[in-house]
Amino acid sequence: MRETPKGLRLHIGIFGRRNVGKSSLMNALTGQQAAIVSSQPGTTTDPVEKAMELSPLGPVLFVDTAGLDDEGPVGELRAGRSLDVLARTDLALLVTGDGQFGQFEQTLADLLAEKNIPFVVVVNKTDLAPLSPAFEASLREKGLAVQGVSASDGSGLGGLKSLLIEKSPEQWFEEPRLLGDLVPPGGLAVLVVPIDLGAPKGRLILPQVQAIRDILDSDASCLVVKERELADALENLPRRPDIVVCDSQVVLKASADTPREIPLTTFSILMARFKGDLPALAAGAAAIDTLAPGDRVLIAEACTHHPLADDIGRVKIPRWINQYAGGGVEAVLASGKDYPEDLESFKVVIHCGGCVITRRHMLSRMHAAKAAGVPVTNYGVAISRLQGVLERALEPFPAALEAFRSAQPKEVRKPG
Repeated sequence: MRETPKGLRLHIGIFGRRNVGKSSLMNALTGQQAAIVSSQPGTTTDPVEKAMELSPLGPVLFVDTAGLDDEGPVGELRAGRSLDVLARTDLALLVTGDGQFGQFEQTLADLLAEKNIPFVVVVNKTDLAPLSPAFEASLREKGLAVQGVSASDGSGLGGLKSLLIEKSPEQWFEEPRLLGDLVPPGGLAVLVVPIDLGAPKGRLILPQVQAIRDILDSDASCLVVKERELADALENLPRRPDIVVCDSQVVLKASADTPREIPLTTFSILMARFKGDLPALAAGAAAIDTLAPGDRVLIAEACTHHPLADDIGRVKIPRWINQYAGGGVEAVLASGKDYPEDLESFKVVIHCGGCVITRRHMLSRMHAAKAAGVPVTNYGVAISRLQGVLERALEPFPAALEAFRSAQPKEVRKPG
């Protein structure tokens, strides 16, 4: 992997009215003509993304949005797409002009505060109209961080970058852990990686690469094997590994081949903890036990990969669910940025690991399901449940195991 995955970048959303200079601001910050700039209001129609390294924040992704005051049926759709960006925004720039902070800007500021998204008010085009001390003071009295800039001549950009660092979520500077905290320094993890028709040619998938990197960062080591070699590898190792991590699709065989005293989990469950709320996703898996003919299940994928003949989200999980529930369960797929508004029509949401989206975005999707009263789980947790080995796969995470057990309806409780 030569570049930082998009899902691991700090997402900085740029919002405001039309023609306040949002696109020119992004171009100035990135030093590139990433977005088309024009004096014509409404030039930006869809969110435009630009990735860059911004020291000391590291990898960031700027997202330029269409004006939220866009008009007409198409304009409302553009504004809706801009608001959708809020779900994956870690830090926001509210762009305006000197003396322009009316009800529109206040409503946007309130919405950002409601969503707990830190933001900076950027007064743009100061080369045309300098930021007046009285206007700046009025914004600071509201407790807002303010910076005047000129995207044309670059003045104020240094101060804005300092505010971006100051306002970035504190946890952004913390080292996220995927697996390293489960393997002590000097320890050993065995990673089980199927190499089948579904595996990408010439490379490993993102969670596998991230797991290897996290192990190395923890001064531990790992052994990578295919599922057919797992039993022999464990038997021939001179010492017991600290954990076995497998692809969810081979968890049943991996569980059978791994001695009971060795902890075992799946890459997808690791991603559930890394990107989401594992106890909540574990509790959501209990809803699988209640599925009955006529129920609808939402299969949500954050990416838009080319579907395979035996695709996990389109074919395998729907098949396993129907085998488990006795048939008659409708599986509805939503991929990419699509996420249905009628979540309440589903009995459970089964989400992918979310490796291409941010933790905030994943939590936002979980919150939407919770608000609709619908349990949500993820691929790995659900597959382990459907294979009857979920309790073992959750044993390295006691809180998640307890959440699953507590959520299980006693009248339909099934083993594993």
